[in-house]
Amino acid sequence: MPLDLTNRPRRLRRTPGLRALVRETHLEPSQFIYPLFVCPGEGVRKPIGSMPGVAQMSVDEIVAEVGAATGDGVTSVLLFGLPAHKDERGSSASDPQGPVQQAVRAIRAAHPQTVIVTDVCLCEYTSHGHCGIVTDGIVENDPTVALLVEEALSHAEAGADVVAPSDMMDGRIGAIRDGLDAAGHVDTAIMSYAAKYASAFYGPFREAAESTPAFGDRRSHQMDPANAREALRQVALDIDQGADMVMVKPALPYLDILWRVKDTFGLPTAAYHVSGEYSMVKAAGANGWIDEPRAMMESLISIRRAGADAIITYYARDAARVL
Repeated sequence: MPLDLTNRPRRLRRTPGLRALVRETHLEPSQFIYPLFVCPGEGVRKPIGSMPGVAQMSVDEIVAEVGAATGDGVTSVLLFGLPAHKDERGSSASDPQGPVQQAVRAIRAAHPQTVIVTDVCLCEYTSHGHCGIVTDGIVENDPTVALLVEEALSHAEAGADVVAPSDMMDGRIGAIRDGLDAAGHVDTAIMSYAAKYASAFYGPFREAAESTPAFGDRRSHQMDPANAREALRQVALDIDQGADMVMVKPALPYLDILWRVKDTFGLPTAAYHVSGEYSMVKAAGANGWIDEPRAMMESLISIRRAGADAIITYYARDAARVL
């Protein structure tokens, strides 16, 4: 039986130039948000064992790292804080002299064009490692939201461009928006961790942020991995309450969710290529099981192809250099 070769898709795959010419999805360093962990001290770079290439850094080192990332073309960062003091209420989260607040001011002074995003949650600041006020083993929603507003305000006052609530408490986006507006921070944007799943892929992050729960887990407020329609309802609520950007977390196991969110709402959408996703590629690459640079780029392009406008990734500098 003769072949019908009228259409030969391979014609456009023959050379690198042709493949680039018809490429549908493009990655650029400006689409990456680089997560950084700020700790107390000076001259501190403490490597994180489960995340090769990632470290906890003091403010001076963070400023240097942001400068290096800018040189690679990465112009946005996401800051997580590791305080010197923790208590049951996470009271240091809103301390004007806390690590995140100090880092925001230092980055703003040294690199004024950098887009500074700050994580808003209490898990790094509480002695029990949970995302809010705990009473009788239960994370309390409403008292937690009040503290999150205080934390977000302290970040905005330090100079953050975007605050990113990651706690998954009900109503926190509206409360933070109201709090920011009332304090005159009408231009501070909110990037909501809108569809954040109770995932096994956060393990290495909890070492990096020193936020492993002392008891229980976070399934009372993070989403069930089995649920998709619920994610759309959650995102809709956050948009109605004033979110300027929304996020899906993790990324690769939830590309279907990412696609639905972007297709349904059209709002600027981020995806978090989380610590477990990063560490798996790192480990497999170190063992020679996969080609790490190719796997890195394939992962990131798939996230972009699924609809992400911005990708939060520990690979930000590595990928930018490849690009």
